[in-house]
Amino acid sequence: MPTIVQTVFILDDDVSFCRALERLLRGMGYRVKAFQSAFEFFAHWNTEEAGCLLLDLRMPDLNGLEVQRRLAGLEPELPIIFVSGQADVPSCVSAMRGGAADILLKPFQEEELVGALTRAMARDLRRRQAQAEQVELRSRLATLTPRELGVFRLVAKGILNKQIAAVLGTKEGTVKMHRGHVMRKLGLGSVAELVSYADRLKLDDPCPGMHALAGRFRGGSTRSAVEA
Repeated sequence: MPTIVQTVFILDDDVSFCRALERLLRGMGYRVKAFQSAFEFFAHWNTEEAGCLLLDLRMPDLNGLEVQRRLAGLEPELPIIFVSGQADVPSCVSAMRGGAADILLKPFQEEELVGALTRAMARDLRRRQAQAEQVELRSRLATLTPRELGVFRLVAKGILNKQIAAVLGTKEGTVKMHRGHVMRKLGLGSVAELVSYADRLKLDDPCPGMHALAGRFRGGSTRSAVEA
């Protein structure tokens, strides 16, 4: 998985505060990009840039809550830490309901800032790592043929080789061959790993009623669902 480089984005129309905060964070080792207007921020930022946003609640063009609404729904979502010297209760409630990571009231202590940044950055990193994992898992899954994919999904549901063969209208030996290809292509060592792989992908049921259909072919077999 590639290294994720995170940046603290500052959006505050108070030029002196913005510059002072930028110097402080750079001195603490953070990668920083500062903007004085929402339009400038949206013109330069994109969803591939990881990190968090230190966002002023009150600004002349778009206020902080409007910026938050514009960012809502983007994937992965950029965590927002609101900063304000004039925050009122309704605005704070709206910010938190909108998913804000934190709210800092000016003047805030360095420890408060670092704590808020640490939590927000960790939140962003978890989301991006999960997204990157999904991309990797699905890229490997895309190497399967349609028949191998079908076998993969059925094995993940706990269906036995003999039952899969009956459902797909093929021979058990052919199912075993496809299953071996699946394990090799996905780099899996056991059925337990295959089931975990499918769970992480959150795949839909391959066919509604598949368990009931497969049950017609059990014939009283007591073999384990992790048969070879």
